[in-house]
Amino acid sequence: MSEITISKNAKLLIAVAALGYFVDVYDLILFGVIRNASLASLGLTKAEQLSQGLNLFNIQMAGMLLGGIFWGILGDKKGRKSVLFGSILLYSLANAANGFVQELTTYAILRFLAGIGLAGELGAGITLVNESLPKEKRGFGALIIAGTGALGAVTAAIIAGLSTDPEWWRVSYFIGGGMGLALLLLRIGTFESSLFQNIEKHTPKGDFFSLFTNPQKRLKYFYYILIGLPVWYVVGILVLAAPELSKALGVDGEIKAGTVIILCYSGLSSGDFLSGLVSQWLKSRRKTIYWFVGSSVILMCIYLLFTGLSATFFYFLCFALGFSGGYWAVFITMASEQFGTNIRATVTTTVPNFVRGALILITIGFKLLIGEVGLIYAALIVGFICYFLALWAAYMSEETFSKDLDFMD
Repeated sequence: MSEITISKNAKLLIAVAALGYFVDVYDLILFGVIRNASLASLGLTKAEQLSQGLNLFNIQMAGMLLGGIFWGILGDKKGRKSVLFGSILLYSLANAANGFVQELTTYAILRFLAGIGLAGELGAGITLVNESLPKEKRGFGALIIAGTGALGAVTAAIIAGLSTDPEWWRVSYFIGGGMGLALLLLRIGTFESSLFQNIEKHTPKGDFFSLFTNPQKRLKYFYYILIGLPVWYVVGILVLAAPELSKALGVDGEIKAGTVIILCYSGLSSGDFLSGLVSQWLKSRRKTIYWFVGSSVILMCIYLLFTGLSATFFYFLCFALGFSGGYWAVFITMASEQFGTNIRATVTTTVPNFVRGALILITIGFKLLIGEVGLIYAALIVGFICYFLALWAAYMSEETFSKDLDFMD
């Protein structure tokens, strides 16, 4: 039996999608790293920085939620390649413009626009790669894209920490915008998916509302949103609020937001590579998700229930939590494999962005519970809800490994 190989064109697609997601994550996480520095520069007090920071993050997530719908439908109607260009262009320009803001309202508008742009690249890239690779090799493409993308967050934290200048956060935004615009040159060599090109003209494409009007599609779609919740619970609560949580837990030493971001996303990158390999080895997406979500539950309990930990061990937990959340590539691939070519880009683009958008509800619940049970137990309660829903949804979903993607919904 001859060995299944990946063509040069498919390798180029993987490279473009991976680098696009690298810049995507750089911008997505950069705000979390420079949140306090940028808000202090705009005149906000320390007491206002956490609350306003979460509000701006939620505005960005709202943009991603709406952008996911827009880019997903566009990807199914006009092609995956057009989304790669449009989304990268929008978030690069918005990213660069963030460096010029002087007040909170403009900052919020630009984070919303950046969120819309950031919503399209990953879904279009994963869809294009999945439709261009042999079915036995799809997991490898996704793990390279997600693993490389996670390193964008590490880069954001490193660049943000290169200078102590209180206005350096502006330069960090300029760098992100410049990287995105440079990436557009690579996009010129990409090609459209043959599966998409072969869709018959009369076939309805990108019908987003069919995901809700059809009961079977609605359930499948809902399951995949729930499966991704723990990843953004870890990033949005345990990591972005790590400085505040560590103080409440009595951690011995100061916890720096930039260091936590670097460690968490180094873990996410490593986890994405490993989860992709594990799913190829097990020939199962579901079993891989069970292992990673299960380990994340244990790590969350250690993180939130053990007090007086050393700063070194707390940092290790942040890395380990990131690693256990590194099933992002597997879960998005699984969602992509579940739906037909005529709606695949819509699903693959909207699912991760609905997961990110769900962080709005997660943070609202977290903030409401803080007043009732305190910071630590608020994080614990919200975490258990997210993990339970993810494991239940994985159990209810269908195994998709090696599924033939040449079908319509």
